[in-house]
Amino acid sequence: MDRSRKWLTGFGVVLLTLLSHMTSALEVPLDPKVLEGLPQPPTITLQSPKDYIFDPRENIVIHCEAKGKPQPSFSWTRNGTHFDVEKDSKVLLKPGSGTLVIDISGEKAEAYEGTYQCTAHNEHGTAVSNNIVIRQSRSPLWSKERNEAIVVQIGVSLVLQCRPPAGLPPPVIFWMDNNFQKLPLDKRVSQALNGDLYFSNVLPEDTRNDYICYARFPHTQTIQQKQPISVTVLANSPEGERRPGFMMPLGPTSTKMVLRGETLELECIADGLPTPDISWQKDGAELPSSRMSFQNFKKTLKISDVNEADGGDYRCIATNNLGTAYHMIKVTVKAAPFWVSAPRNLILAPNETGILTCRVNGEPKPKISWFVNGVPIENAPEDHSRKVDDDTVILSNVQSGSSAVYQCNASNEFGYLMANAFVSVLAEPPRVLTPPNRVYQVITNNPALLHCASFGSPIPTITWYKDSKISIQNGDPYVIHENGTLEIHVAQPLNSGKYTCIATNNLGLRENHVYLEVKEPTRILKQPEYKVVQRGMSAVFECKVKHDPSLIPTMTWLKDKGELPDDERFEVDMDSLTIKDVTDEDEGTYTCMMNTTLDQDSASAMLTVVEATPTPAIVYEKPDPPTDLELTDQTERSVQLTWIPGDEHNSHTQKFLIQYEDILHQPGVWINLTEVAGTSTTAQLHLSPYVYYSFRVLALNRVGYSGPSHSSAQYRTNPAAPDENPSGVQGVGVEPGSLVISWTPLTGFQCNGPGLEYKVQWRQKDVEEEWSSKNVANVSQFIVSASPIYVPYEIKVQALNDYGSGPVPEVVIGYSGEDLPLSAPDNVQVMVHNSTLAEVHWEPVSFPSVRGQLQGYKVLYRRERGRHETEEDTEQEEQVLTFSGNRSEGRLPGLQPYSVYSLFIKVLNNKGEGPPSPSKTFETPEGVPGRPSFLNVINPSLDSLTLEWGPPMKSNGRLTGYTLKYQPVNNTSELGPVKVMTLQANETTITLSNLNSSMLYKFYLSARTIKGPGPIVTEEAFTVMDTMPPVGPAFGTVNTSVSEDGAVISWEYFGHHKNVYVEYIIENSKEDWTKESVNGSHSHMIKGLKPGMSYRVRVVARDAADPTVHSTNEVLVTVPAVPSRQVDIATQGWFIGLMCAIALLILVLLIVCFIKRNKGGKYPVKEKEDAHQDPEIQPMKEDDGTFGEYSDTEDHKPLKGSRTPSNGTVRRDESDDSLVDYGEGGDGQFNEDGSFIGQYSGKKEKDTHEGNESSEAPSPVNAMNSFV
Repeated sequence: MDRSRKWLTGFGVVLLTLLSHMTSALEVPLDPKVLEGLPQPPTITLQSPKDYIFDPRENIVIHCEAKGKPQPSFSWTRNGTHFDVEKDSKVLLKPGSGTLVIDISGEKAEAYEGTYQCTAHNEHGTAVSNNIVIRQSRSPLWSKERNEAIVVQIGVSLVLQCRPPAGLPPPVIFWMDNNFQKLPLDKRVSQALNGDLYFSNVLPEDTRNDYICYARFPHTQTIQQKQPISVTVLANSPEGERRPGFMMPLGPTSTKMVLRGETLELECIADGLPTPDISWQKDGAELPSSRMSFQNFKKTLKISDVNEADGGDYRCIATNNLGTAYHMIKVTVKAAPFWVSAPRNLILAPNETGILTCRVNGEPKPKISWFVNGVPIENAPEDHSRKVDDDTVILSNVQSGSSAVYQCNASNEFGYLMANAFVSVLAEPPRVLTPPNRVYQVITNNPALLHCASFGSPIPTITWYKDSKISIQNGDPYVIHENGTLEIHVAQPLNSGKYTCIATNNLGLRENHVYLEVKEPTRILKQPEYKVVQRGMSAVFECKVKHDPSLIPTMTWLKDKGELPDDERFEVDMDSLTIKDVTDEDEGTYTCMMNTTLDQDSASAMLTVVEATPTPAIVYEKPDPPTDLELTDQTERSVQLTWIPGDEHNSHTQKFLIQYEDILHQPGVWINLTEVAGTSTTAQLHLSPYVYYSFRVLALNRVGYSGPSHSSAQYRTNPAAPDENPSGVQGVGVEPGSLVISWTPLTGFQCNGPGLEYKVQWRQKDVEEEWSSKNVANVSQFIVSASPIYVPYEIKVQALNDYGSGPVPEVVIGYSGEDLPLSAPDNVQVMVHNSTLAEVHWEPVSFPSVRGQLQGYKVLYRRERGRHETEEDTEQEEQVLTFSGNRSEGRLPGLQPYSVYSLFIKVLNNKGEGPPSPSKTFETPEGVPGRPSFLNVINPSLDSLTLEWGPPMKSNGRLTGYTLKYQPVNNTSELGPVKVMTLQANETTITLSNLNSSMLYKFYLSARTIKGPGPIVTEEAFTVMDTMPPVGPAFGTVNTSVSEDGAVISWEYFGHHKNVYVEYIIENSKEDWTKESVNGSHSHMIKGLKPGMSYRVRVVARDAADPTVHSTNEVLVTVPAVPSRQVDIATQGWFIGLMCAIALLILVLLIVCFIKRNKGGKYPVKEKEDAHQDPEIQPMKEDDGTFGEYSDTEDHKPLKGSRTPSNGTVRRDESDDSLVDYGEGGDGQFNEDGSFIGQYSGKKEKDTHEGNESSEAPSPVNAMNSFV
């Protein structure tokens, strides 16, 4: 097969080229110029439904429309035979159409009932319509019958039958009374789908003689009624309550068949007293909630759009308080034929191959029949290029003149499907349907779609070029779609330019040019801000926007997502919204929206209105706008403007701002022109040519600007030659051999006259040649092609219009496009400094070989392998370093020691990289090795441990051995002496003997090369515990103390157990001991103890390997009660007096002490302190000034069972910040200058202040510890 084809439906739809080698198709284009002369077989575009029921009061209209080239002719069959339309005067065939109009007035409509089929034919084939069955609508009368009166007992069930006459289509049934009021229906009384009226149980109010069934026939809009039925309900022998039973359907099960796609209606009506409730279930599945509905008080279950999964057993359940009844409905889903894939029109070129497929499904499976031009395919003329395989027709090597229309008919007992698909054989050269020179505009970073719709047979191949030179291939950032459209995923300004698409087949080619302009996005630079404004004041929202200068923006303000109120208080300026005299109704969210033809941006802010502050005596407001603007002294380039100032509102005018509107170039935009002092009322305005001026004036005082004045009369200046040339002139080479000259265009205001053009001039610098020039308009760049690679150019751009040229332009130097460098650096040398650093040198390349601006040298190097390895390391990535163009050397850091590296260098310019230099190989020397890959301790015993390790992952040289260091760690985490061992390089295990049992050892292992040892790997391990019980007690002295945070317990521990606990219990309590783990510590604080309670405390050591439990003696800890804080004694008179007496007594004692000391006598200070405790040393409560809970000297006596150091202090918890604890049990002291003298040894010293004869004051540390 030359090409597989994609199918398209429809007659007269376009023939469009899709670029794909696997799937392609043609559509006939709708353009009349293209359609002209293109042959096309007929296609049916409109036909009547298969089942057509007509109203005998109106004409019969049977539709049949078709298109083709040439225009098809039409014929009809009726009941399988030719229907001669011309012989029946009542039948009219619409001109240019196959639609039949049959006038049945005065005729028997039954004569025209039958099966009709339309045929559309031209020289390229024949299409046929469906078989259309025409039937007359009927609304027969009710047969005459006499209804007997019905008499029933209360509570029984009842059915009133309707039995309407059979109509076409079937009638709509409803029940009414003699007054044409619908009978009320509810859970007890309901109408079945067949129209009968069911009573689950009758009540006395059901007695009436006008139960009337009505039948409405839709087509004729007639209503027939049945004779009234009389029902009398007696109460003399009432029916008792009873279980539910089914009135319809009868029996325990029933069946229902439904066609796929139709609506399934299942109905259950039950009798019973009380009235039963109806519910539904489906066995083995959930009901389809999205397609399911209940009607008639849940007595009818409807499921729309039925599919095969809706088949199964449905259970109807009727329930009242006496029981439940069930009915099973077995639902079978069948299916008339439905399309899986209908055949589609096929356009082929001569000698091509195509396939028609007719995929259908149904239940039972449909039978497929093929026809050609309305004739069964087996009866059609033999065609050797055609092969039929069930639902597929294969056409091979088609030839001109073999066009035809194929029909596929699929049928089963429930219906049929029939589809036409033409095969048209065309030979047409390519045509491009996209209009030429179309300009596409997109915003930066958005997708761009450039269309190239084409037509031809065979299908044309589409290729794209940019700027008529660069061939575009599929790949980032371009995608060429099957229909020829070129997509740029993320358009950038550099993508702007001219694009050319070329459509080619074996009959010729056509090209088309389009242009892409990538614009800057619209962005709000300053968003409106949240405002809180007093009622009656003004609110100003600013909204400053940046947009592409070539796009015209439109600013729109919204309030609460709707339009602004139609109120003159709302003023919209170019970049702001002002709301004057704000009211409560102005509160809300204000949004500024900036729209261009391509994009938009928006931002919002809220306005909150608050009460106005009291009005001051003097009100300062913005000035009123100036009035009576007048233009005088008019010249070509100037005019004088005068005005009358408005009311200043108690604030002097500081200045006047004069604005102008250029109605010719920027209508509706007011631009600031100049400012004058607030004392002036005139201004001399300097003007530009070719501007239609209107002026207005705004006054400014310290409150703000006034509103603008009314516009002045319009003043038009005459055109003139430009006063300036475009700015931003530059020359850049985007591609080799080209020079892009660009500039910033003049604005309409700057052009000074119509017919603005730019004279672009260029010549190669330092070369004797004339200036080349080109006049261009409406562009901002010009491309000079066929220029040498990267040479300087002199460039000038001059503005000119219909009235002359601008000033002489300045010369700008630019460069033509660069190309890739031609050569690589020579004489590349590598100097290796150490195992991780090398230095590379090279000779710079010549300037001509760079072919552009030298950006630098790129050094690319890669580790090939280790020096001790033979195979290349393929996992190593190439590393890159770039050095500036003025360099001829560079350093390569981070190399791997003892390795082989390869290196080459490339030259860089703006275009890219040049060729690589010859590869240079160098080697790095050995370095220190990495850390051993692992260190494990195995087979521990009482006095030995075995270590095993792995070599380093990176040896960085030849290993000379290993260094192993190890040392013991005692229970207090103190490190013992270090032992060092030197091991051979081939050793990876060692057993250490003569170790201490139950001891933790720390190991340090490092590898060595000739460069030295590498980093260490560490591990810790215990030797096996000696199971012999320890000699002597496990615990030593236990100390206790109480603080505000809790009770502090400290102890001495000599055992090897790891599981150590502090246990405590309330004294005389029978509860269990509370246990807290304290592993690795020698002190612990018990928190949460109850004030005023005494606790028994002990320290316990346990170990799973040692059944012996070691414990200290129990100590008693009493928690002081919390003192009452209800009375502030610091404010009591007796307390103040007592404190004064104590202060006086202390003063006397100090005087006596001073006198005795001067006499050389000894004074037992310690005893006096014990007898007269200085209240200043005792802690004071910060909140009320009373003594703390430690004021009683009884609190400092040793607790029962505790051990107190010789200096009288109690050891504190290690977490407390006591200075004593830094000396590990020794007494921390201060020198006379206040410096700390604590020692860090583990030994305790005797208190130097112990004894009664000390002549020095007690240590402040001891004094502080007395309160702990």
